Order: sequence, then structure tokens, then C-alpha cells
Amino acid sequence: MPAYGTHFTLDVEGQEDETFAVVEFHHHESFSSLFTLNVTAASINPAVPLDQLLESNATLSIFRDNIKQRSIRGIVTACEQGDSGKHQTLYSLQIHPPFWRSALRRNSRIFQNSGIEGIVSTLFDEMLVTQWQSRLSDDHPKREFCVQFMETDYDFISRLLAEEGIFTCEEESDGVQQLILCDSAESLPDIEPINYHPEPSEDTKLYHVMQFRRSAQIRPAAVTTQDYTFRAPSWPGSFNHMGDRLDSQYPIYEIFDYPGRFKDEGRGQAFTRYQTEGWRNNAEMVSGVSDSPKLYPGVRFELKEHPCADLNVQWQVVSSELIGEQPQAQIGHEGEGTMLTNYFQVIPGQQTWRPAPLPKPQMDGPQTAVVTGPPGEEIFCDEHGRVRVKFTWDRYNPADDSSSCWIRVSQAWAGAGFGNLAIPRVGQEVIVDFLNGDPDQPIIMGRTYHADNKSPGSLPGTKTQMTLRSKTYKGGGYNELMFEDATNQELLSMHAQKDMYTVVENDRTTEVKHDDHTTITHDQTLDVNNEQHTTVKKDCTRTVTEGSHIVTVEKGEQHIKVNTGQRSLFVANGHSVTIKDGGETNTVQAGGQNNTITGDRFLTVKEGNQTTDIAGELKLTVGNAITITCGEAKLEIKNDGSVTLNGVKFTFIASGEVKVEGKEITLN
Repeated sequence: MPAYGTHFTLDVEGQEDETFAVVEFHHHESFSSLFTLNVTAASINPAVPLDQLLESNATLSIFRDNIKQRSIRGIVTACEQGDSGKHQTLYSLQIHPPFWRSALRRNSRIFQNSGIEGIVSTLFDEMLVTQWQSRLSDDHPKREFCVQFMETDYDFISRLLAEEGIFTCEEESDGVQQLILCDSAESLPDIEPINYHPEPSEDTKLYHVMQFRRSAQIRPAAVTTQDYTFRAPSWPGSFNHMGDRLDSQYPIYEIFDYPGRFKDEGRGQAFTRYQTEGWRNNAEMVSGVSDSPKLYPGVRFELKEHPCADLNVQWQVVSSELIGEQPQAQIGHEGEGTMLTNYFQVIPGQQTWRPAPLPKPQMDGPQTAVVTGPPGEEIFCDEHGRVRVKFTWDRYNPADDSSSCWIRVSQAWAGAGFGNLAIPRVGQEVIVDFLNGDPDQPIIMGRTYHADNKSPGSLPGTKTQMTLRSKTYKGGGYNELMFEDATNQELLSMHAQKDMYTVVENDRTTEVKHDDHTTITHDQTLDVNNEQHTTVKKDCTRTVTEGSHIVTVEKGEQHIKVNTGQRSLFVANGHSVTIKDGGETNTVQAGGQNNTITGDRFLTVKEGNQTTDIAGELKLTVGNAITITCGEAKLEIKNDGSVTLNGVKFTFIASGEVKVEGKEITLN
């Protein structure tokens, strides 16, 4: 190792010290990207096992006057054994940060109620990224539902960080290199000032900036975002943010973004600002050349001694391309010197650099999923009728009440307090689409049968039937409305598992063009608050097989009218008619009246008189005897021809003669 000047070393885990002598290297890094370090090294070992190099930790160190100025640490991701000379063999190594591993795994998974730091921490742990630090100052709320779909872990993390206005960089401190997450330039460390010196300096103890070229370009001037949430349908959900320092360009260059991927005021304003600053992250930049290895993304420095006074301010490095040459590492090139050149870019030190927005995966179309819920539950929903599902590609979440976020369900009709409502049940397969193709905004658009959930009926035998059948909650019953459309067998069938309640606010008309059969296995109650009219064109038969038939008229009258034909009343046992108030009138307008009694007949008039008015004759035929009693008087007529008249006093009055004829006449 030389005592003075600049030199480079390369240490690879598992290899002996000084196995590799750095011939040259090319290192490129920038904010929110994976650095790439390509190293060409010479070794006296002509057969270093390449499989021992891959995945090994490697450190490139830069020394000046035997003092370490900087170390770049990473893992060997590619290596090549080159040409072998008389004394040495050349090797090419490509080195990336541990975060590079995340670019090799593509995955689909769901994160729920997780903040950006929680999501990043989970993925970093899985991808063996152990050295990282979060320096976030802004509020970054948790995300209710965040989907990584067919993305590498790196693309997924980069996209989320860009949405949240977070940039990444590598930082070395106390011999440890960490990946830093930042959302403010104030979190970046400051290094010592550096002088501007366009000519090569004889002072080898100080680093200089040899070139410092300012540039500007037209970039989008503003961003307007808009989004929608069903929780507040009338919410405008629109935000606008204008960029800074627009004096040199027109402000008409606007980026409109829909959907904006936010559901509240705070996120909307922040996301819009992050996008604006991301689109304008290179509107004003300075490109420079230096011999300092300390100017790398994530540090701020003050430039001094530049002839343009306004450039002698604080700057922030956003990218760096560091090139080192050490040809004397090869035997036979000892006379050549070491060179180190840093091509860097900076922005003003107080400006927070944001990554430009990255595209979000678009779902190609609908997907199938299975409705989930707690163990033993059949219907699981929230106050909006939303359900949870498990996607077929989800390898991480269990099929329970935490498998996904609450997902809205499309209904055939949806109005304010009216429409159609059918909640998908646990275990049913549903068809899930995504609003605007956004994997974070699923919506259930339909349901479908499968081998375990078969349709009602027995297809294809019941192919002519259209059925709407429900299922009893935690039971085997069902309610059903079925339409049979088979030719000449058309049928509309309704089945209520228990009760049926029908309300008609006005009129109801039912027309049956053939027979009507109603069977009631228990009681029937019919309440008519006004009038009831029943018209039967032909016969009307009502049979009470057991019990009584009672007709009660609380108020008003009862009329039975037979316009044509006869009326017959058959009573197997007794017949009783009780008239509480008023009289009874029987009128036979034409024909006769015949009363036939096979047993006794009693006529009792408890109060008042009985009057019989006969326009013609009265004929009375009695088989045995006739007895008429009135107080002390009695008339008895028997079928043997005897007539007995008893009384206290007899008075005979006749306007004509009185005749008494008999075989014998006996007078007392």
C-alpha cells in the first residue's frame, strides 16, 4: 500500500486479504435507485472459485495518503474470470446493495392496515436487508388495503415510496453502510465545504470541484389530482399544487391524475405536492466534476470560491458517477498513476428531492375469489353490505374474517333506501373487478357456481327453469321464486320456508282463467275493513268437515237471496234460530210451503199473540189426537171420532139457526 496519493482496495468476504488488486472501477448511484459498482481486479490466483464470490459481501475502499476517504459496500451479484497473464488473472465483479435482492423476487400479496415503514420492514426482513434507517418527518398514515400484484419487491417498494414522497440513498457512518429513507432534505448530513478550482491543483491534500455547470429545463408546472370515496359521494376530492420557481416557464403545463389514490384531505394535499415536486425534481440542476469521492447522493455541502457568487451556497448531491483507475495494480504497469473522477449532479440544498411518480400495475380483468368470514359464520358483512374475500393468488392471508379489506358488492339496483340486496355468503365464489384497474380498489361484480357450489335444480334437466332461491341462515330451508319455461308446462312457483307477508298499498287484482286451489293446513283469518263481494257464476260449495260454521253479523243485516231455483237446508241434528230483537218474517211469493218434521215440533210464543191469516182454506190432518187448552177450557179430538169440549161456561151465539144432530142426544 503506497504511503501517499490515492489508491483503492477490494475486500471480498471469504477471500484472503489482497486477493484482488483493483485495476479500475465504475460506480453509479442516484437517489431512489440501486447503485451499480463494476470492478476490474487482478489476482495472482488464476482460479478463484466464482461460486464463492456470488452473494458475498464486498467492500471497495478509497484511500488518500493512507487515510480511508470512503467505502462502498454491497454484495457480489455477478462475476467473471477474464484473461490470465504470466503473473495475474483479471476478474470482473459487479456489486449491488443488499436492496438489489428485492428486484429478483416477483410476488403478489396483500398488506392491510399497514404503514409504509411496516410494509418496507417486512419486505426488507425477507430479503435480508438488515442495515437500513427511516428518517421520515411527514405523516404517512396506514393504508387500509395495499396490494402488490405481479411486481418485484423492488418495484413495489419504489412505487409506494414515490407515492409517499420518500427517496432513498446510501449512507456510510462509523464503518456501517445503511439504506436511508428520507422525505426531507433536512434529514441529510452536511460535509465539509469544498472549493471550486477549475485547474488541477498542486495541493493534493484537498479535494476540489473542477467543473460546475448550471442547467434548467421546462418541466410540468402543476399537478391536479382527483379521487372519489363512496363514504362521501359528494366530496369534490380535487387538489392542485403549483411548483416553485416558475418565472422562467409558462404555468400551463399541468399533470392531471385520476384516481389520485387518496380518500381524505390530508393524503390528497400531500400526494399532490409530492407528485409536483417529483415531476420537477430536475427542473434546475448543476452538473459538476470533482476529484472527491465524498460527493455522493445523500450529502449536502457548501461550494466556495466560485466566481459566480450565487453558486457559493449549499448544494445537495442527487447522483454520482465515480470512476477510478489504478493501472499499476497490474504487474508491468507500475509507472502509471491513479486517477479518480466524480461526475455528479446537485440541486439546491434546501430543496427536497422527490422521486417522479411510478406507474401502478393495472389489473388485466376480473378475478375470482371466495367470500370469507369468522369460523362458523355463514353471512359476514358490514353496514355497507361489504364482504371480505380470499383471492386465489393470495398465499399469505388466512381464509377468515381478516383475509382482505371490506369489498363493496355490486347489486342489480341500488338507490337511496331502495333497490336490490343480496349479500354473498361465506364460501361462495365471486367475480372481483377493480375500479380503474387499480388492485387496491376491488369491487365484486358478480357470483358464479363451481363444483362444490352447484346451482338449484339438476342441470341440464332443469335448463328451462329460472330460479331465485335463498338459503335459511345456518339451516337447510329456503325461500324460492321459480319460473318454468318448458313448452306447455309453464309455471310460476313460490316457496316460503316459514311466513309470507304481503302488503298492497292500494288495489289488488288477481285473475285465474282456470281452476284455483288453495289448501290451508291450519287456521285462516280474513279481515275486510269495508265491504266484501263474492260472485260465483255456477255452483258454490262450502264444506266444514269438522267443527262449527259460525256467521256473525255484528251490525247491519244478513240477506240470502236465491233468484232462480230452490234453497235447501239440511241439518243432521238440531236446528235453532234465535231472534233477539224484532220479528221474523217468512214470505213465499209463489208456490207453496212444505214443512216436513219426522220428530216433534214445538211452537212457543212467550209474549204477545200468534195470528194466522189464510186467504183460502186451512186443512189440518193429525194422525192421533188434537188437544187445544186455554186456561180452564180444553178441546180434545181423537182419531176414534170422539170430540170432548170442557169448560166452565159455554156461550153459543149464532145469527142463524143452530142444529145439533146425533144418534142420541143426551142433555143433563
